[in-house]
Amino acid sequence: MITFPNAKINLGLNIVEKRPDGYHNLETVFYPVALEDALEINEVPKTESKEKCQLHQYGTPIAGNPQDNLVVKAYHLLDSEFGLPPVEIHLYKHIPSGAGLGGGSSDAAFMLKLLNEKFLLSLSDEKLEDYAVRLGADCPFFIANKPVYAEETGNLFSPIPLSLKGYRILLIKPDIFVSTREAFSHITPQRPAIALKDVVSQPVSEWKELMVNDFEKSVFPQHPQIEAIKNELYQQGAIYAAMSGSGSSVFGLFEATATIPDIKREENIFIHQGVLQ
Repeated sequence: MITFPNAKINLGLNIVEKRPDGYHNLETVFYPVALEDALEINEVPKTESKEKCQLHQYGTPIAGNPQDNLVVKAYHLLDSEFGLPPVEIHLYKHIPSGAGLGGGSSDAAFMLKLLNEKFLLSLSDEKLEDYAVRLGADCPFFIANKPVYAEETGNLFSPIPLSLKGYRILLIKPDIFVSTREAFSHITPQRPAIALKDVVSQPVSEWKELMVNDFEKSVFPQHPQIEAIKNELYQQGAIYAAMSGSGSSVFGLFEATATIPDIKREENIFIHQGVLQ
């Protein structure tokens, strides 16, 4: 059984206050993008199984021990309660890591949904979201996989009536790694003059002047190449462009009738273009 975990982008991101526990409260909007990995599971007879869960990875290399991968953790999470059969997992990575696109979180959430369907666990979306939050703050988003307004640490979701269907997207990730700690290093939390929930209800043509990603103020001075990509997208006709999350990917939104510009593809630069749903 196979599924295709998709990426997300952040439409704006405001760091509004520092919490007593040292984390930060924020507000952002998650929107799904049809940039996908591939995830397959096959049941293995117990007599042939050396381990309950074996992960085979393909595509873009993934750092770290495979047993620490979120798809493996998702399996063990449900296995601890339902006693699942042994499985082989095949994960083809296409969504770049460390890009602010939620690839690992999406893989984990889709693994939960895949196991639920494969082994007839009859878990509701609400229950799947309860499991997903135990794997990561933004994992629950990918259960329903619809636009949401996210608050607190990015784990409290509210559905929003937002559709960007038909808009074209050009997404670029340079060969730059931005750590979360680095992204927060020069942030001074403050509430925006206009709440993001109100900004996102305005026409997309007005977002350029109203919507911001606070991480850009911290990341751009350290990595001017990322800022240059955003500027280039605007020069090429994007209606709105921003860094996604804490970076390092940058996306531009274009009208449905626009011709996506031919961006020079340098070595190790990841480029995705498509149409939003």
